[in-house]
Order: sequence, then C-alpha cells, then structure tokens
Amino acid sequence: MPHNITLITTIAAGLGLAMILGFLVTRLRMPPLVGYLIAGIIIGPYTPGFVADMELTAQLAEIGVMLLMFGVGLHFSIDDLLAVKRIAIPGAIVQIAVATALGAGAGLWWGWSAGESIVFGLALSVASTVVLLKALEARGVIDSINGKIAVGWLVVEDLVMVLVLVLLPAFAVLLGGHSAGAGHEPISDNIALTIAFTIGKVIAFIVFMLVVGKRLLPKFLWWVAGTGSRELFSLCVIATAVGVAYGSAALFDVSFALGAFFAGMMLRESEFSHRAADESLPLRDAFAVLFFVSVGMLFDFHILVNEPLKVLTVVAIIMFGKTIVAVALVLMFRYPLNTALTVGASLAQIGEFSFILAGLCMSLGLMDSTGQNLILAGALASIALNSLMFAGLEPLQRWAKKHSEFARKLETSADPLAVLPMSTADTFLAGQVVLVGYGRVGKRIAKILDSKNIPYVVADANREIVEQLRAKNIPAVCGDAADPNVLIQAHIAQAGMLVAATANTFHVRKMIETARLLNPKIETVIRTHNEDEAELWAHENIGKIFLSEQQLASGMAEHVLLRMGKLGSPQPAH
Repeated sequence: MPHNITLITTIAAGLGLAMILGFLVTRLRMPPLVGYLIAGIIIGPYTPGFVADMELTAQLAEIGVMLLMFGVGLHFSIDDLLAVKRIAIPGAIVQIAVATALGAGAGLWWGWSAGESIVFGLALSVASTVVLLKALEARGVIDSINGKIAVGWLVVEDLVMVLVLVLLPAFAVLLGGHSAGAGHEPISDNIALTIAFTIGKVIAFIVFMLVVGKRLLPKFLWWVAGTGSRELFSLCVIATAVGVAYGSAALFDVSFALGAFFAGMMLRESEFSHRAADESLPLRDAFAVLFFVSVGMLFDFHILVNEPLKVLTVVAIIMFGKTIVAVALVLMFRYPLNTALTVGASLAQIGEFSFILAGLCMSLGLMDSTGQNLILAGALASIALNSLMFAGLEPLQRWAKKHSEFARKLETSADPLAVLPMSTADTFLAGQVVLVGYGRVGKRIAKILDSKNIPYVVADANREIVEQLRAKNIPAVCGDAADPNVLIQAHIAQAGMLVAATANTFHVRKMIETARLLNPKIETVIRTHNEDEAELWAHENIGKIFLSEQQLASGMAEHVLLRMGKLGSPQPAH
C-alpha cells in the first residue's frame, strides 16, 4: 500500500461525508448542497478532528467548475449568447456596478479603506456558475429563455471578472495594497497598455475558439466516435473540457471556467453533442460536490459570532440588493414578471469567482481575513438559501398577481410584441401553423414552410428574435407559449397545427392542454431528446413525437432501403 494517499483520503472523506449529510438534509426537505457545505466545514481546518488537504480539494473543485461550464457550453451556442446580448450585457454591467457600490458603501461604513471596500464590493457582485446551473437544471429551465438570459448574464459577469483578476495587480498600489508578487507581475508600468494587452488576449482567445476551435473540435469528436469505442469517446469529451480549459488559461490568461465553456460551445456544433453531455454528466456531478465541500472547508464559522451584523449586511446585499437590481433591469427591457424573478433569483448568490478574487486581494494586501470570511459567510448563506428563493417564486407570483394591480400589469403589459400587428394578413389568422420556438430546428421548419407557401405564426419568448422576425414581415408574438395569452395572440383557436420546435419541454404538457382546450381539433407536433419522455408522451397521446436519435436512424434506414430497391420504410416507434 502506498505511503502517500492524501488524494485518495481527501476524495473519500469529501464524497463520503457529503453523501451522508446530503441524504440527511434531503430528508429534512432541504437542498442536498447544504449537506455538502456542512461536510466541508466538518473536514475543514476550523473544526476539530480530521482535516482534508485544502490545496488538493481546491484543485478538484476547479475541475468540477471546468466540467460544469463545459456541460453548459454543450447546451449554449454562440447564437444563444448573441440572442440575449441586448439584455445580458447591459444588465450584467449595471448589476456589477450597483452591487460593487453597495458592498463598497458597507465597507466604508465599517471604517475600511477605499481600496479594500471597492474590491470587497466586486467580490459580492458576481454569481456562482455552479449554483446557478444546478438551480436551472433542477427546474428544467436551462434551455428556456429565462435560463438563457441568466446564463448569458453570468457569462458577461465572468468576462468582467476575468478582466478584474488580470488587471488588479496593476492597480494594487493605487488601491492601497502592495506590488504584485511572483506570478502576478504587472505586464507594464503603463496601466493603459496593461488594460489594452489584457483585452487583446481575451479577444484573441475568443477569435481563436470561433475560427479554429469551431472547426477542429467537432471534427475531432467525429473521428473518435468513428472508432466505436465508448470509453475513448468519454475520454475525448473529458480531455477536451479539461485540456482546452488549461490551455486557455496558460496561453490567454482567461479563467479555466471560461475556457471550458467555449470548448463546450464549439463541440455543440457536432451532432454528438447530446451524447457528449450525457457521457460527462456523472463526472460533472461528482466534482461539483467537491466544489461545495471545498467552499465549506474555507469557512471560519467564528465570524458568525464575532461579526453577526456585518454577516447579515453582506447576505442582504447578495440576496436582496442584487436581486432587486436584476429584477428591475429585466422589467425595464419589457420581459414578463416571471422572467424577471427567475433571473433575479438565479443571480442572488456568490461563489467561485468571489473566492478567487478574495484570495488574490489578500495576496496583494488589499483585504484581510475578516473580509474574506465575510465573503465566505455570504456565499454559504446565499448558496444554502438560493433553493428556497426559487421555491418561493411561484407562490410569490400568485400572491402578487392576486393582491397587486401593478403585478398584473407587469404580467400583461401593453407590449407591442405580445400581440400580432393589426396589419397581419387573414391567411395567418386561420388554418395557419403556430410554430413555438425559433431556434436551429424552428428556423429550418420555417424555411420549409416558406418554400411551400404555408402560413405560420412564430411564438418565441426572446424579444430580440421576435423583433427580427417582425422586421422581415414574419408574424410573431413574444412570450412563453405555456401562457394561454400567448397562444391566444397567435390565434391558436383557428390554427391548423401546433409545432413545438423548442428544446425546452418543461411546459409542453401545459402548452398542449391549453391549445386543445381552445382548439379541440388541433394537431400537435413536438420534439424531444429523451426516449423515456417520448414513451410517456406517446402513452398520453400528447401528439406526434419526433425523437432526435430515432428520426435520424429512421431517415438513414429509409435511404438505405430506397437505394437497395426496397419499397417502404421502417415504421417509427412513436
């Protein structure tokens, strides 16, 4: 038996204790991640007994962040990011500015220096990638417009934090700290040149991934898939995620998370992207647990006794200050109340970037251990309570719409994109196809309908897509098609067919129930990537179901039969 088994001990202790405590808190109707955080505190240096290797745990957690961001990239294309740019970019920047101002104001009130207060505020301004994605995945909304806005918002926040982490050493002396040590040398004494050089590297990374990565990575995955080896395919997926993340950090100085995210987005161009996501899921989940354990290990719980009012202030800034700003900004862009509350709750926590920034600030003399522990306390509280915020969204909306005229107006505002233009021709108001979702699949369906002169109306929750369609004189309404008002505006009562081309199947059943209530004779067509879901819907007679893998196999088999001179084609299972 080897003498040095620190890595094995750390993994065994972290995962084993997290499993036990996660199970116990789940029985108490709490999210399992609360148990993971408690497990980290127990094996951390601030409690008696066994202490796991913190350096190893932090590195394992970093791998978890890489794999998680890689998985997000597999479901989030460049088009998705550009589709929400008008709200995600200004929203993220304004929220960072307001949250930083709130945190800096609190620091100045406590008697801290201006430099320490500013970096403290910055640490409170950026949400946790891991927590946000776990929350969205648990509710099945990561592919919805709400999820895309939240993820796009987070990507912009991450890009801003990348710039902050790279530029902070150059500003350290100016903010009251000391000059950077080894590994954090300023690029130049000229701050303007440093900023320009940093931005240039980030741009070079993005261009490299869009030009080279977009062509090379899907092709490489295709070659590996052609070997027929499952383990080699899985190895290719994991090696791509970790390798691209490390290479991006080493060559372009961007974060591991951002590098892995772009690697996933490039692999999304491959037809094996769904298989890649499924193959990497178990490993992503295991390392995500180690991330929460590592956060718990950093926390000195004595701060709760020594500085309770400061802890409450930090939690209030994270969970209420940031949320109110995000909700107000989303409403200003005329998205419905449901979208505003979902995005606000998604961002009402802090995580990995906050910890990295706090560690760098301590090395530069810009923050002491009190500031770091306040950030960790705020992170633990906001992560633990974030699931409760999500659970309270629906009851809150119901209560607000019942008791507040203003809330009802927000949900049914006089939005010109929420109704069809008065100039819409009659051919689009009866016997038309109602096409829900205008993503990659929806666009192809629309193109075919156009070629056959079949009238259709698009229903999509993304305002920018609807605006672009209106500019091309294509009838479109903005909103979630699970909402009866949206289907009514698309004239579903007189429609000939409902086609759900969206990848988000979370509200499909409600959508179809509404459509059939308003139009009992309507024919429905839906898509899914999940075989179990397809079988369930087929049993419930939801409509004509198209399962991606099944339809691909049927199409290829039909081509083979026709080329071999055989008439007929394989009968679909659904």
